Amino acid sequence: MKAVVIIPTYNERENVEEIIPITEGVFEQVKNYEMAILVADDNSPDGTAETVRKLADKYKNIEISSGE
Repeated sequence: MKAVVIIPTYNERENVEEIIPITEGVFEQVKNYEMAILVADDNSPDGTAETVRKLADKYKNIEISSGE
């Protein structure tokens, strides 16, 4: 089974830098599920999308949806 955590963002660069690693740590405790994160960014001008893309290089289960 697959579960997806959706994180809506707008100008949340600093927060996603914290919440994504915390969420990934929780995922390690979940058994029998393929866990993923979808960040729904609303064209944040603070670089949220770029930060998420960098985190996606480390955590391969992250996707971003943005208006870019």
